Amino acid sequence: MYEAELAEEFLKNGVIRNAAGKAFQAVKAYLAAVAAAQRDKIVAAFPGRRRLSPTKVVERGEWIIAVMPTSRMREVAAIIGDKELRLMVELALNLHEFQYNGLDRDAEVSRYASEEMVKRDIEEVVAYIKRAASSQQS
Repeated sequence: MYEAELAEEFLKNGVIRNAAGKAFQAVKAYLAAVAAAQRDKIVAAFPGRRRLSPTKVVERGEWIIAVMPTSRMREVAAIIGDKELRLMVELALNLHEFQYNGLDRDAEVSRYASEEMVKRDIEEVVAYIKRAASSQQS
């Protein structure tokens, strides 16, 4: 939730790329929390173990929940099965890409050709995270 609030603050101050990054982090953290609540599904979907050190081994699914690699976010959201969460993960991944590539008027390097579209996606992601987090606390 804090990341979503920071995204809003950055957006208000015109720091759009930073706002995009915080919106992405908010979705990533929320996805990890939902995945932890559905641990059995995630562990079943990612069999095997992951070696963290010579003496420490964890279930692969547990590692994915803890780290939530960007490359697995789509897959984890699909396993969870919440369509709105899947959409927010897609928007967050787009925002993550924008954070690094910035705007591209020809939309060849970035998916965003205008700041207005970026702002709209940030606002949508932030609103979702706030709504979802508050319903989890109730």
